[in-house]
Amino acid sequence: MSNAIRLEVSGLTRSFGGRPVVDSVSLTVAAGQVTCLLGPSGCGKSTTLRMIAGVERPDAGVVRIDGAAMFGAGVNLPPEARSVGLMFQDFALFPHLTVAQNVAFGLSGDKAAKAARVGELLERVNLTGYGAKHPHELSGGEQQRVALARALAPRPRVMLMDEPFSGLDNRLRDGIRDVTLDVLKEEGAAVLLVTHEPDEAMRMADEIALMRAGRIVQQGAPYNVYNAPVDRAAAAFFSDINVIRGVSRGALTETPFGAFLTPGHADGAEVEIVIRPQHLKIDFDRGGRGPNPTVGDGTPARGVVQRARYLGANSLVEFRMEFDGSVLTASVPGVFLPKAGTALWLMIRRDRCFVFGKR
Repeated sequence: MSNAIRLEVSGLTRSFGGRPVVDSVSLTVAAGQVTCLLGPSGCGKSTTLRMIAGVERPDAGVVRIDGAAMFGAGVNLPPEARSVGLMFQDFALFPHLTVAQNVAFGLSGDKAAKAARVGELLERVNLTGYGAKHPHELSGGEQQRVALARALAPRPRVMLMDEPFSGLDNRLRDGIRDVTLDVLKEEGAAVLLVTHEPDEAMRMADEIALMRAGRIVQQGAPYNVYNAPVDRAAAAFFSDINVIRGVSRGALTETPFGAFLTPGHADGAEVEIVIRPQHLKIDFDRGGRGPNPTVGDGTPARGVVQRARYLGANSLVEFRMEFDGSVLTASVPGVFLPKAGTALWLMIRRDRCFVFGKR
């Protein structure tokens, strides 16, 4: 499968009432690649998608598909001329048409060719034999797969998906996403998927573009975006975080867990050391009697349990640190529910900490 750049967006900008909603967004998506445009509600994700599709006119910027301008330099092709497939969260199936008629809706050519393409796609989305049914006879997951087949039927070069799984029951969502991803990869379209769910982006994306306030603030492979966040807000978007605050002096910052190297921060600058709950380690072997250096690195610190909650796969334990009274949360696999008031020694994975200047 070719990995040539299929979708190229440069400097895409859109304002409403003088307020920038999308601010100079640039990205590329290769054939067969899935890129997730990830961010909170209202950050400009859907507007970006609509501009690429041609249903919203940008104020500035360029959209190219396979090197040809769709928008920019005096060009503004309508949606039907862009070879773009669209999927939305409401599926938008025609209720009066059968499944087969819905899938065939955007197809041209003779009747036999259309029927063959419809049959091929229904087989791919595991709906063989459903062609004569109507949308109201289908489950939500089945309707989503019909919408996918319909969007793919004309063999679009680019597939744009706006929160396509948000209407599905959580129990079905993972399986439907996997089916969708397999079919999209087989078709070789460049896929741009809008979502506000980090788990969905991590599960589906080859690349994540993290968006905030109309701009892409970080872009890269899911592993890199998760493990090397550009700032505290980027880290917090993917998971709960603990924040340890301090002041950098001589490129060192004192914390309950000893001194941290904080190069690049001026003397007297406030810094924030961020660590996820799963990387705050509890010394189970010592039972609160003293530190065990095998469970982390650096200096141990003692915290007093404030509360503990069991969440199924893990337990969350909240501590008030004796060092400075700050509150930190640890995620522990399985069941671990110490009583409030229990003192335990804690250590941290320093290689899993992120140091940011306070903003």
